[in-house]
Amino acid sequence: QVQLVESGGGLVQAGGSLRLSCAASGRTVSNMHMGWFRQAPGKEREFVAVIVWNTNNTNYSDSVKGRFTISKDNAKNTVYLQMNSLKPEDTAVYYCAASGVSAATTSNVYDYWGQGTQVTVSS
Repeated sequence: QVQLVESGGGLVQAGGSLRLSCAASGRTVSNMHMGWFRQAPGKEREFVAVIVWNTNNTNYSDSVKGRFTISKDNAKNTVYLQMNSLKPEDTAVYYCAASGVSAATTSNVYDYWGQGTQVTVSS
């Protein structure tokens, strides 16, 4: 089984930055498409970013493009989400996810999920 554990969430003022981490076990992140999703209260889970396992190509939602950066450290088996210029609308629970077959933006292709970490951006 693959286990994903997110960390790094917390409270931040608008315009600030946070870096989320996703530590994986049971399988190397180098062989999985690794994604970040988020879910705000009362809203559906939303795609944020993904990094493709074999090419390290990245894809971002329009709402975070230019502000967020997904990266990974294969040696540490960890995926990161650097979040800059945070806005109150970024407030959500952020989830790390892993897929062995697809780097699509839909949550259904991801087989493994972390427990989530809360990000709250104050105005």
